[in-house]
Amino acid sequence: MTSRERVRRALRFEKPDRAPRTLWALPGVCSFRKAEYQAMLERFPGDLGDPPCKYGKSGRARGDCLTTGEYVDEWGVVWTNGEAGIVGEIKHPILADDAALAAYQLPWELLDGADLSRVDEFCAKSEKFIKPGTTCRPFERLQFLRGTEQLYVDLAYGTPAVLKLLGQLHEFYVREFEMWAKTAVDGVSFMDDWGSQNALLISPDMWREIFKPLYAEYCRILRKAGKFVFFHSDGNISAIYPDLIEIGVDAVNSQLFCMDIEVLARLHRGKITLWGEIDRQHLLPFGTPEEVKEGVRRVRRAFDDGRGGLIAQCEWGIKDPAENIAAVFEAWDEPLAAVKTEKTCASQSA
Repeated sequence: MTSRERVRRALRFEKPDRAPRTLWALPGVCSFRKAEYQAMLERFPGDLGDPPCKYGKSGRARGDCLTTGEYVDEWGVVWTNGEAGIVGEIKHPILADDAALAAYQLPWELLDGADLSRVDEFCAKSEKFIKPGTTCRPFERLQFLRGTEQLYVDLAYGTPAVLKLLGQLHEFYVREFEMWAKTAVDGVSFMDDWGSQNALLISPDMWREIFKPLYAEYCRILRKAGKFVFFHSDGNISAIYPDLIEIGVDAVNSQLFCMDIEVLARLHRGKITLWGEIDRQHLLPFGTPEEVKEGVRRVRRAFDDGRGGLIAQCEWGIKDPAENIAAVFEAWDEPLAAVKTEKTCASQSA
């Protein structure tokens, strides 16, 4: 079974031979632990791949996002990095005042200068499931530009200029998705971090009113073109799982261990593919390999019925032990019968 077929079977609940694998390594791992990273990929080859592509060049970007100090991203936002290899912080949002907000121009040059000419040939030759990421993150992008606190006020009061900016962002992302929809990629992903540790960052009703229609259009564009839709969000997003399923998200990457895994399984198993993940707040950095494996088994006991709907993913942070990352994939490779049997034995012993 090729990687492409394995992922497609998982997404369609058609009994893949095993859960597809994908390892996300944060920049610090790729930069400072290259040998360990390569060894992990050789031991546990991934089933999802990125296509060769290049977005246009922004005249606003300068500096290095992987070193300490300040850098400016393609949208003109100034970030401050206190530690090499770690994503920085925005100390002074560039659209904090109304004049700057009114004058801001989106970096359309990123799309105008995009080169996807090699994508189709690459997809035809690869046996992997090819899935590009995108720049799409409307809620987070507004935070980066406007500032988080001010954005909450804007959403509460319906600030016209901010809603206009959101509409412009939506036009940008629609064009980006239409660009990818014309290629031979298998799926496309986008993201927004919506959850705190315990709940959504805004009310579910406000999310449904303002952001759900945008997401629904992205899904329509991709699904019409025969692409699978992948979505990532940090935090507890259990309140909008039904909405993501409704609008056509095929696979969601979310922090399962911020939510009630067993309740999620009871409500949504078989309706959407879990694209990871394993607890990166506690288990991956601080747990033992056996504790990490038990975390994977918990997810599998709740969701794994042998039909698919699971992608073995974890995020490798700069300080996570390599043996814990290996433990994730070792536990995903355990026979399902053994995972289920351990639950029965544990119940009997209790």
